[in-house]
Amino acid sequence: MNRHVLLLLAAAILWSLGGVLIKSIDLSPMAIAGTRSLIATVIMSLAMPAVLRKISWHVMPGAVAYAATVFLFVVATKLTTAANAIFLQYTAPIYIAMIGPWFLGERTSWRDWLLVLLALCGVGLFFLDQLSLQGLSGVIAALGSGFAFAWLAILMRRQKAESPEAVVLLGNLLTFLIALPWVFPILRIEENGPRLLLLGTVQLTIPYLLYSLAIRHVRALDASIISTIEPILNPIWVMLATNERPGIWSIVGGSIVLGTSLTRSVSRTYGRIGGSAKATRSMNRIPEQRGKNAKD
Repeated sequence: MNRHVLLLLAAAILWSLGGVLIKSIDLSPMAIAGTRSLIATVIMSLAMPAVLRKISWHVMPGAVAYAATVFLFVVATKLTTAANAIFLQYTAPIYIAMIGPWFLGERTSWRDWLLVLLALCGVGLFFLDQLSLQGLSGVIAALGSGFAFAWLAILMRRQKAESPEAVVLLGNLLTFLIALPWVFPILRIEENGPRLLLLGTVQLTIPYLLYSLAIRHVRALDASIISTIEPILNPIWVMLATNERPGIWSIVGGSIVLGTSLTRSVSRTYGRIGGSAKATRSMNRIPEQRGKNAKD
């Protein structure tokens, strides 16, 4: 399988640990969001100092989209059901399919639309028993989170020739500064500290760096579709930790999402292989054609 597709799948798996880790931390959502972004900012600044020099006004829109995604999702989770928040955030591929051709020049085919709708239906079936209109303001925030997440993918993709990592670094710094009033003091640090460290490194820093590497070589829409395994895996880890058992619709919906993600992953891989093979054959024909022309 394509290396960049594997990076996206790894990022989605690590992102999906967020639910079970956040539930284990006894702090307010804003404190958790700010602290994990602080950890990510420190790690990236120390491990990748060159990224600091690439921060400019050009990456600011992506950083704002990053912060908006984080905060709107926190607000949505607080004001409506977790199922609503996760499901509506993953309306992002619809926005990318509409905005991508205009903003990035990346065409959306009918096959892309089919995969987007399949993935969305799968996520909807997975949370069928939990979706509701409870907390209208939370539902609106969740829709906003999906829209912001779409712009984040698009703006990181637009930075493919520059530094998507700079978007992530500035986004984390911005998130921390906004959440600063809720961050300190960190309550029960001996208990929450190790979990926050795990959340900031394994669930946030590493997957976003993997995503930054992949988005240079994968269309924004493909990255979004492949990553739809994240909202399915997220509650699965919680189920395993709490001994909950999924219902039949959860199994059906999860299977559809995994199948859609796998389909796009495989098609990306073989599409690139096919394209490379055609290019190689074309290059091989050039010397042959030159030889024929020389004989003539």
